[in-house]
Amino acid sequence: MSRKITALRLQKRNPRRVNVFLDGEFAFGLSRIVAAWLRVGQELTEEKIAALQAEDAVEVAYQRAVRFLSYRPRTRAEVRRNLEKHETPPAVVETVLERLQENGLLDDAAFAHAWVENRLAFRPRGARVLRQELRQRGVPDEITEAVLESSLPNETDLAYRAGQKRLRRLSRLPWQEFRQKMGAYLARRGFSYEAASEAGHRLWDDLQSNLKNDENEETP
Repeated sequence: MSRKITALRLQKRNPRRVNVFLDGEFAFGLSRIVAAWLRVGQELTEEKIAALQAEDAVEVAYQRAVRFLSYRPRTRAEVRRNLEKHETPPAVVETVLERLQENGLLDDAAFAHAWVENRLAFRPRGARVLRQELRQRGVPDEITEAVLESSLPNETDLAYRAGQKRLRRLSRLPWQEFRQKMGAYLARRGFSYEAASEAGHRLWDDLQSNLKNDENEETP
């Protein structure tokens, strides 16, 4: 049994969607991109109507995902959770994720590289914390390990860079207290005991060297 399209009207509140009227009555709404080929007078079978509505469900979910990605890069898992939060059917979720990936809008490896590079530039962290952060965002472990292996510099050097951000605050402490507080600070940022200890010694040496230089400058 077929039904005839008697009107196609843009929705007033959402002009990106079209109201479809069949046999003189409102039947359903569709995204404009899905309704683009429809014409008044065209007849639709029940199978075709079901196919149009299924295609519309994918398009609605896809546009929702694109908006979600527009705020900042996301992982595949984050987009999945967002779609599931809106009660998107599982089959639609999978279709949308594949379409996003094919269009270059989803790339967990690129996300992980960007995340690590940002951390290295502004908030240095050890491998343990970076691994935890990426896991929380749903990056697969194999991608995380590959990115960390290719992107992280020597851990002691990285701990040294991270410690420099704390150096001024601890600069007036005696050695034992300095070592304890700097070590705890670096440990919280995911650095191993060995890397934190070596970096702490280097930072302490820097402090002593700066003090000597200051004393020499003050000597008449």
